[in-house]
Amino acid sequence: MSVNVDPQEIAKFSELAHRWWDPESEFRPLHQINPLRLDWIDQRASVRGKRVLDVGCGGGILSDAMARRGADVLGIDLSSKALRVASLHALEANTPSVQYREVSAEALAAESPCVFDVVTCMEMLEHVPDPLSVVSACAALVKPGGWLFFSTINRNPKSFLFAIVGAEYILKLLPKGTHEYAKFIKPSELAGYCREAGLDVNEACGLEYNPLTRRYWLSGDTSVNFMLACRRPV
Repeated sequence: MSVNVDPQEIAKFSELAHRWWDPESEFRPLHQINPLRLDWIDQRASVRGKRVLDVGCGGGILSDAMARRGADVLGIDLSSKALRVASLHALEANTPSVQYREVSAEALAAESPCVFDVVTCMEMLEHVPDPLSVVSACAALVKPGGWLFFSTINRNPKSFLFAIVGAEYILKLLPKGTHEYAKFIKPSELAGYCREAGLDVNEACGLEYNPLTRRYWLSGDTSVNFMLACRRPV
C-alpha cells in the first residue's frame, strides 16, 4: 500500500524540527493560535479523561496542550525528526499521558479502528496528496459518537493573498514555500469529504489575524483559516 505522503513536505518540516518549541521561530503562529484551537476543541469535546489522537502532530504543540488538559494523547506523524522533538519536549516538560508514534492515519486505522474518543487533524490536510484518505482514516479511528476536528486553509483569492503572499513573503510569519495554493481546501470540499466518510458536520469556525496588533481570534469568517467540528454517528 502506498503511503499518503508528500516526501517534500516531510523534508520541509523535518528541516525546521529543532525550532518547533521556540515561540519566536517559524512556528510562532502555531504557538499563538494553539490556546484558541485548544479551547474550541475542549468546549465541544471536553478532552479531560478522553483518549485523543492528534493526526499530523508535528512537534507536539497541540498534543502536549491537550495532555495537560487531562487527555490521554497519542500524537502521530511521518516526520521522525519532529516526533523526536515532541518526545523530548514531553520528557523535559514532564507532560503526563502523551505518546508519539511514526505511523500514518491510514495504517493506524487499519490496525486500531474505533479506539479514540476525539481525533484532531490540524493544519495537515493541505500538505498531503489525498486529503479524503486522511479524513476517512480519522473517521474510522474515532468511536461512534466521538468528535473529530479538522483545520486547514480555504482556497480563494483572499486566502492566496493572506496565507501565502502576506504570511510568507510580506509579514514573514511562515517560511517561503510553506503552503501551495493548489492544495488549499474549501470548507464545502472538506465538509464533503467528512460526509463521504460517514461523519456529521457539526460546526465551522474561522481564525483571523491582525498584523498590526499581531493578534489572532476566532470568528465566523472562514474565508482564510478555518476549523470544522464533526461527529461520528452512534
